[in-house]
This record gives sequence, C-alpha cells and structure tokens, in this order.
Amino acid sequence: MFSELLTKAYVAVVALLSLAGLVYVYAFPPASMRVTRDGVPHFTSPVLHPETGKPIDLGVLIRHYRGD
Repeated sequence: MFSELLTKAYVAVVALLSLAGLVYVYAFPPASMRVTRDGVPHFTSPVLHPETGKPIDLGVLIRHYRGD
C-alpha cells in the first residue's frame, strides 16, 4: 500500500518537473535555440563549400547566395 502511494507520488513529481521544464524552455529559450535574422541558429556547425569542399560558416554561404 505504501509503496504504491510512493510510486504514484514519484511519477507525479517527475511529470510536473518535466512539464515545468518544457514550459520554461518554451517561454525563455536558451541562447543556443536563438537564430540570426537569416534563420541560422547561432551554434551551427560549419558546412562544406559547394565548389571547394572546405568547411565554411553557414552564414557566409547564405550571404554568398543572397548576393550580399
């Protein structure tokens, strides 16, 4: 009887903490989830340059194809 009550309490606490964490991340997104004005996340890994095959920043590639 006591173990069943303890298990239900544990499940309720974990569910509430998970829900609170999701609401917090949605309301106040961390810096890693933010994006530039072009829609590129700040912490994006380099991409391969289509002509040279060398890694470059994704923002540089976007500006190149946009004509900036």
